[in-house]
Amino acid sequence: MHCFQKRLRLPALSRGFHLITDLLVAELPELEQLQVGTAHFFIQHTSASLSLNENADPTVRADFEQFFRRLVPENAPYFQHTQEGPDDMPAHLKASLLGHAVSVPIGRGELLLGTWQGIYLGEHRTHGGRRWIVATLMGE
Repeated sequence: MHCFQKRLRLPALSRGFHLITDLLVAELPELEQLQVGTAHFFIQHTSASLSLNENADPTVRADFEQFFRRLVPENAPYFQHTQEGPDDMPAHLKASLLGHAVSVPIGRGELLLGTWQGIYLGEHRTHGGRRWIVATLMGE
């Protein structure tokens, strides 16, 4: 069994949902050494998320953003955590709803995503900055 762990720094991205599969794979040449295993990706932030979804049509990512903006609106009068701006508490809620990690099987040195699947970064802050992801690869 081989285990690799690496902390990856993403570029600063605008608010919305971004397909980051290629960015992650480019930073993980160790993937090629594994014939079977699991890749686990964990984002080290409370106002951004990771999820799996459609990788072909960018309107899906735009629709995700519109849906979550309506689901968790900014400036809701019941929010108490407002010191860091009107997008902060909604960002925490969106991150909790979507999650902070994804796991993907590895086969023959590649992520075994479905034909139309990709890894999304959900950037829920207007100015979230660069994000850190811990990638852990386990397998043979």
